[in-house]
Amino acid sequence: MTKWTSVLAATMLVLASGTCAFAARTDLVLGMVLEPPHLDPTAGAAAAIDEVVYTNVFEGLTKIGPTGEVLPGLAESWEISQDGKTYTFKLHTGVKFHDGTEFNADDVKFSLERAIAPDTVNAQKALFAKIDTIEVVDPATVKITLKQPQGGFLYNLGWGDAVIVGSESVATNKEKPVGTGPFRFQNWARGSSITLVKNPDYWGEPVSLDKAEFRIIPDAAAAIPALLSGDVQAFPSAPVAEALDQIKADARLKVVIGSTEGETILSMNNKKAPFDNKLVRQAISYALNREEINAGAINGLGTPIGSHFAPHNPAYVDLIGTYPHDLEKAKALLAEAGLANGFSATIKLPPPPYARQGGEVIAAELAQIGINLEIIPLEWAQWLEQVFTGKDFDLTVISHVEPNDIDIYSRPDYYIGYQNPAFNKVIQELDATADEAKRKDLYGQAQKILADDAPVGFLFQLPKVGVWDAKLEGLWENTPIPANDLTKVKWTE
Repeated sequence: MTKWTSVLAATMLVLASGTCAFAARTDLVLGMVLEPPHLDPTAGAAAAIDEVVYTNVFEGLTKIGPTGEVLPGLAESWEISQDGKTYTFKLHTGVKFHDGTEFNADDVKFSLERAIAPDTVNAQKALFAKIDTIEVVDPATVKITLKQPQGGFLYNLGWGDAVIVGSESVATNKEKPVGTGPFRFQNWARGSSITLVKNPDYWGEPVSLDKAEFRIIPDAAAAIPALLSGDVQAFPSAPVAEALDQIKADARLKVVIGSTEGETILSMNNKKAPFDNKLVRQAISYALNREEINAGAINGLGTPIGSHFAPHNPAYVDLIGTYPHDLEKAKALLAEAGLANGFSATIKLPPPPYARQGGEVIAAELAQIGINLEIIPLEWAQWLEQVFTGKDFDLTVISHVEPNDIDIYSRPDYYIGYQNPAFNKVIQELDATADEAKRKDLYGQAQKILADDAPVGFLFQLPKVGVWDAKLEGLWENTPIPANDLTKVKWTE
């Protein structure tokens, strides 16, 4: 009797403590639609790269927080000169890369000089164009001088393209990324999953997760059963719009619909006839029925847009009315362009459902004004190679998820091929302006020029449909920057 009493008392003690018998989970499987082409955010444009490694594996001098705010990163503080051209960053000390090498100001100088080099492979090299010099003051201090003031400089340093890399490991970061973050790269099973594990030597606040697996699940048919079975515990950007009611009915899961920086557009090749003709582009814009496309692409969850700007941004201008759905107006503009009988073209569609399903709706709508489209489905790597890099396309549907990226239309080598000196002038002035009221006005001017020129067909702002286990907390509700920041993610009891 005494023996059984002792066993019962010990059992009750364990249950009361809760730490031994019911310890919280420390592993997580997240679903992703697109597989990254590689894992170096400083050498590729695919948002899927940042969705795995941003803040988790790699860190920058600053970082972007869940509401879009600029936060300290590897730089614990900074000072800005009175003329707005010189930034002096004080770095955290005792930081190591995952291969054991020390992080210091030399790594900052190396990373940023690599980003601005003439032969840079950085997809966002325009972010760093205003940098004049980078000076190592001491191992924990670096001074960056700009050619002219740049209002968004600290924000730019928070992009994934501005993370700090080590000279010792940079050559192999595409396959085996080595950063300073709270997670280390463990394994990449091509076509299947990417696994990160906790970095026990992290310089900052330790993370709760010991292991995170990013599983590649490209379509809703596979995503839905994976979530419902618990095989995948989180899908931060889930392709399940048509199954939301079913998922919401499951008390084990939480559905969180937030906003993104993803302007979803019908991109046109402005350097290729007939899309080099503004009349043709305007005709296409009049032929697009945003409500139909929104419903067909993402079950009506998107927010219609009339220019390349996020509706949640304070500088947003509502320009949806610039091109109301008007088939007769569209036909008249085609006739004015000498194409009364229409023409044939191709539309290359990447894998995301918003693109594949939205592209089918767009093809049906353009057929009503005599534009016959051949639909060409592409895998993600093919889209990056043919469309984004090779500029070999007529039309495509894509969501541009980079924050405040209206400047892409001023880049001379950008895949869309659009150029307008008046627009470029506004962007140049915006880049040199720090005053928020003036920046807001300039953003408005830029939006109006694009709306009139119709270099692309503006469709909708991509929503962030997040689905995850109800016991999971810390995932971002919105997506101010392409990221699945796991630093605050943990399981609750």
